[in-house]
Amino acid sequence: MWRRISLLTKPPFRLTSSIPLPTNFYNNHLAKTLTPAFPCPLSVSNGLERASFSTAMGSSPAIESLLKLNDLRDNKGARKKKKRKGRGIGSGKGKTAGKGHKGQRARGGIKLGFEGGQTPLRRRLPKRGFKNPFTLTFQPVGLGKIAKLINAGKIDSSELITMKTLKETSAIGKQIKDGVRLMGRGAELIKWPIHLEVSRVTARAKAAVEATGGSVRRVHYNKLGFRALLNPEWFEKKRRLLPKAARPPPKIRDKVDSIGRLPAPTKPIPFSPEERAAATAAIGAPPPASRAAVDSIN
Repeated sequence: MWRRISLLTKPPFRLTSSIPLPTNFYNNHLAKTLTPAFPCPLSVSNGLERASFSTAMGSSPAIESLLKLNDLRDNKGARKKKKRKGRGIGSGKGKTAGKGHKGQRARGGIKLGFEGGQTPLRRRLPKRGFKNPFTLTFQPVGLGKIAKLINAGKIDSSELITMKTLKETSAIGKQIKDGVRLMGRGAELIKWPIHLEVSRVTARAKAAVEATGGSVRRVHYNKLGFRALLNPEWFEKKRRLLPKAARPPPKIRDKVDSIGRLPAPTKPIPFSPEERAAATAAIGAPPPASRAAVDSIN
């Protein structure tokens, strides 16, 4: 009797199925049932995708991420330990510090370029060319560019135009190695007298400037003098005095007219009576108004 009752209570089918299901059937079914209504970060673990998200009350698990603060590491090979020589036998670089026993390599080392006694490469190859270590590099600027800047109102023609003025108005580049050379390009645009102080000047440019009643003075600055001329604020920031103007070396003494003044001057040096008469006769105009005199240079 009890057996009959147990048979009646059993289900008429078995829960196990003989039909093989795909391997990812349960995984896809689980992913579809757990897919949230809004995007959330996914983390992959053992080939299964698990979506974890938190509700408004914060009762569900925290968001999982592949990157964690306690897992941060440098790339392999990014940091290399310093080779510590002479720190015991166990270090691998103890005693002889990796130099072996005796010999030339174990002592002071080999002279750079030594090839075992044969003629070294630097002596086997012939010499080609010549590089003058005393050469000077000047940055060129044409009169036409200066005239355009004056017409644009960036340069005041009534004041002395120095290399500092040309740099601030972008007439020349930032890298001024040994000075500025005034070129005669665009000389026909100069219609009024201007006064300039540059390192070098061509004959055509000088003639064009003096024909309008202007003047060009070749001044000498050394490396420190150029730094003080172009950026005097640096010396004030470091609480240092401006350096004194350096005298030109004997080799270039005949190529300059005077020593550069520091700080940068704003008024031109007044003409001598002979120079003023020559400039007046060249342009056929009455003498210009008297200029404000400035301290003469050394």
